[in-house]
Amino acid sequence: YQDRIKSSRTKVFIILFLYENKRKLIRLLNMTTRSLETSLDQLMDNVDVFYSLWAGAMVFGMQCGFAMLCAGSLRQKNAKNIMLQNILDACGGAIGFFLCGYAFAFGSNSNSFIGSTRDLFCIQGLTNGTDLIDFFFQFAFAASCATIVAGTIAERCKMFAYFSYAFTLTAFVYPIVVHAVWNKEGFLSTANESPLLGVGMIDFAGSGVVHMTGGMCALIGAIVLGPRIGRFYDENGNTLDEPHTFQPHSVALQCLGTFILWFGWYGFNAGSTLGISGENYGHVAALAAVNTTMSGAGAAVSSMILDSILGFKRDGEVHYDLTMAMNGSLAGLVGVTGACAVVEPWAGLLIGMVSGCIYCLGSSLLIKLKIDDSVDGVPVHLFAGMWGCIATGLFAEPLRTKLAYGDSVEHFGWFYSWGRGSGDANLLLAEICGILFIVAWTCATMVPFFSLLDFFGLFRINPLEEMVGMDISRHRGPAYQHQLDESDKDIHKEAVDLLNQSRSQHKYNLKGNGNNNNGPAKDELDLSGNNPQDDINANV
Repeated sequence: YQDRIKSSRTKVFIILFLYENKRKLIRLLNMTTRSLETSLDQLMDNVDVFYSLWAGAMVFGMQCGFAMLCAGSLRQKNAKNIMLQNILDACGGAIGFFLCGYAFAFGSNSNSFIGSTRDLFCIQGLTNGTDLIDFFFQFAFAASCATIVAGTIAERCKMFAYFSYAFTLTAFVYPIVVHAVWNKEGFLSTANESPLLGVGMIDFAGSGVVHMTGGMCALIGAIVLGPRIGRFYDENGNTLDEPHTFQPHSVALQCLGTFILWFGWYGFNAGSTLGISGENYGHVAALAAVNTTMSGAGAAVSSMILDSILGFKRDGEVHYDLTMAMNGSLAGLVGVTGACAVVEPWAGLLIGMVSGCIYCLGSSLLIKLKIDDSVDGVPVHLFAGMWGCIATGLFAEPLRTKLAYGDSVEHFGWFYSWGRGSGDANLLLAEICGILFIVAWTCATMVPFFSLLDFFGLFRINPLEEMVGMDISRHRGPAYQHQLDESDKDIHKEAVDLLNQSRSQHKYNLKGNGNNNNGPAKDELDLSGNNPQDDINANV
């Protein structure tokens, strides 16, 4: 009985205490709840920052893949040169994007063409982790866009010209495309208050923004710069019956570079959610990763099979080209980049298979047009990128599109519109408008840029240096120590001796613009009045 009395007294005391202090307790509970909410928000922000850091680092690691792929695809006498160019991509891209590229791309209070927020120049207005990691992630994309050109114009481009290009692209040309498509104020943006054709251009990770821009720059550069000596013409300027193929010096480096790029593409595509804590972000990232895998796999197989069929019709024998499989897989990865978050996996596989065929046929087209692309960067990035934008307009699935872009989206892939009996092609037309804008803008800026470099003799190296190789002529020796000791057809010892002799006598006088596609000529080199062809028995 006494225990029950004590228990009752305790309960009464507790009730009286709570009643008298209820306001304080309510304030305490509210403070605790707000503290938990704040901590949870901070945790979610930190998780998103780490996710973008991880994805951005994977994208930046693709620079290594590009370097290995390009180095392996070229002749060994230019290995150091192409790897230095890839380093300059990252360096020039970082400086250009830091100074003004980021502001032009993502500046607010601007117009539909270019950003103008002062605080974003030199990123001086970015103070918190969320904003800073966004700059890092976008810089990695800009550097990837710039490095596309490196392989295409390799073995004949001056270093000053290449660094100038990398800076210009990331500081001005590429940011304008980004602003148009990915900035909410851009006229092609899906987030615009009045999007083009009611939907805007869906380009989730950059089939058009990144790869088409870089591929178009590569095509312009290759045309202005001209082919390598001996590619399509002999030493007398006559067209060869069959274009000469310069064999890659390391297939192992090619394959290594391809796998590094494929690995980095998961950060490129899945990381374009720009976070992972939001509702449905995980589902979107997972779908992007699956479609990336299927498209790359399908393209590798389709390009190799198509090349084998064409080779059998031409030669009567079946061959399986490793380069076709590797570049084909990259074309598939490019093709699905824009649609990776809005198409079903079966469509991702189909997009990849078509991308592989487009690459194979595009590579042959460039050869017929006598456009020398040292690593087939143009068909991989430009042609497959165009197809990727069009494929988005055809295969964007309604539920997947709403999941990635919100319930406000009302226009989907043309094939799905047919299935609904509407024939709505607004998304497809918006994608075509985006393609036309990217091509027009890139041509309007890069054609004059490359032409001016070529006019002032700043673009192409001298023919004698091209014969010797950039490593020896400009980078203090070959990449491999045994290179000068072997009887290598790509290393002309006579040309090396002549180059060293001419430099020691200070008679190495470059004339003209240095852009002679048919081989060395007397009006380009003044070596004591001698034509290098008289001193060098070079079968080019």
